[in-house]
Amino acid sequence: MNEFLATETLIIELLLVVSLVALVVRRFRVPYTVALVIAGLLITFGNEADINLTPDLILALFVPPLVFEAAFHIEYKRLRANLVPILVLAIVGVLLTTGIVGLIASYGVGLSLTSGLVFGALIAATDPVAVVALFRQLGAPKNLTVVVESESLFNDGTAIVIFRLMLAAALPVAVAANGATGGEGEAVAHSFDVIAGVVSFLRVAAGGILIGGALGWLASQVIARVDDYLIETTVTTVLAFGAYLVAERLHVSGVLATVVAGIICGNTGLRGMSPTTRIVLFNFWEYLAFIANSLVFLLIGLDVNIRQLIAAAYPISIAIIAVLVSRALVVYGLTWLTNRFTDSHQRLSKAYRHVLFWGGLRGAISLALVLSLPATFADREVLRVMTFGVVLFTLLAQGTTMQFLLSRLGLTTRDEAELEYERRQGRLFAVRAARTRLDEMHSDGTISETTWKQLEPHIEEELRRQLEAQQELLERQPQLRHEEFADARREALRAERAALAKLLSDGIISEAIYEELVTEVDRKIADANAFETAPASAAEV
Repeated sequence: MNEFLATETLIIELLLVVSLVALVVRRFRVPYTVALVIAGLLITFGNEADINLTPDLILALFVPPLVFEAAFHIEYKRLRANLVPILVLAIVGVLLTTGIVGLIASYGVGLSLTSGLVFGALIAATDPVAVVALFRQLGAPKNLTVVVESESLFNDGTAIVIFRLMLAAALPVAVAANGATGGEGEAVAHSFDVIAGVVSFLRVAAGGILIGGALGWLASQVIARVDDYLIETTVTTVLAFGAYLVAERLHVSGVLATVVAGIICGNTGLRGMSPTTRIVLFNFWEYLAFIANSLVFLLIGLDVNIRQLIAAAYPISIAIIAVLVSRALVVYGLTWLTNRFTDSHQRLSKAYRHVLFWGGLRGAISLALVLSLPATFADREVLRVMTFGVVLFTLLAQGTTMQFLLSRLGLTTRDEAELEYERRQGRLFAVRAARTRLDEMHSDGTISETTWKQLEPHIEEELRRQLEAQQELLERQPQLRHEEFADARREALRAERAALAKLLSDGIISEAIYEELVTEVDRKIADANAFETAPASAAEV
């Protein structure tokens, strides 16, 4: 019981830190995940935390919601339009990264070639969560976000499969070096067969894809026949974790199973959902991914030993150089080839290729893989500290400079006029809220008539100035009227939804009527959102 209470207390403390970091980071243009890692480092600076990240914890508990939520939002149409470069980067790119990083790490650090290849495989999985979050915040092109996110989702599964194959080849060497006999080492102590490895790779990858596809289709059929947002949300939760667990039990790729299940459910299951279910489902998965992502990156910061990193500065530097060199060769080389042999609409521009190179962050998957190395592995501690060093570098150096790169390349679609509109709109809403609050205080007798008469002219003058400023901007930038109309319509519909909730709580309408009416309002909200995004989507295509 005491152990359970201690665990619960730790979780609450971590969530409190997550909330505080989220509040602070809103004032700065720093990726949220980067801020969490820094917070973890500061907490443990000079006082190491007693928290151990285990591979099972990361892979089985945190990865399924993160992977499923990202895959759930990928539009199949955009995925298909960029499928060739995505698959080439996610499969051929991971193989090349494994070889290039393995060779550089082997000769630069003095590792055995097999240990270098194990490191190359585990570090090949990109984790652009921080970058994609910034993409959405800055309004980067949707196609670019799809390419970056899809490559990461698929190369996670590919990297895990290749890592296990490389580990099977390296373990006999590691066992011999440590003089270990029997047990797991003896079971895998055989010569590595390249053909058998390729067959195993295809079996594991194809098996995960088939299982994810089957379970995703089955869940979509259930969702299409049920009109209850609680049940439908539960079905997607079972699908996200169930696809991973079933695939892993059958010894195929759980990550690829979850990715495919998420894509299929997100593209076919949504057709059978009511607007209310869609809104609830999006909010639920956004929250679950936020919690999982926050805890993973906070735990990364808590688990890093700064002293070990400083002591291993040389191997970490070699590892960083190896990762950057391999990423450059893979991105620029493979996309040059795909651009030559694909249609014009599938070609990646030079700006997109720059972002793909610098956006190759490493994170949770790489850490989970390095932590799963058996104790008999000869270079386990060296690979562990090198992996932590690379993850920290990509998050702190590349993650924090991505905004500058996007702006420099002209890939932030929101121009200064739109930002100014939001700025003036925010000021206008703030002044209106102040006037409403003063009206309430005056009506309730909280403030005297004298004070009210003194404050009212100032509030009215400020409100008049903000209205004039907003109208002046709309006259100067008439294209912003579309955004104003969308904002007004969305706020009106939200007010309708809030009014229905108030009627339900007051007992004026029954729950059945509430469900019926709120579904009508949610359908209008969904139509309004579709109308708002239609012009932008059309322009991108």
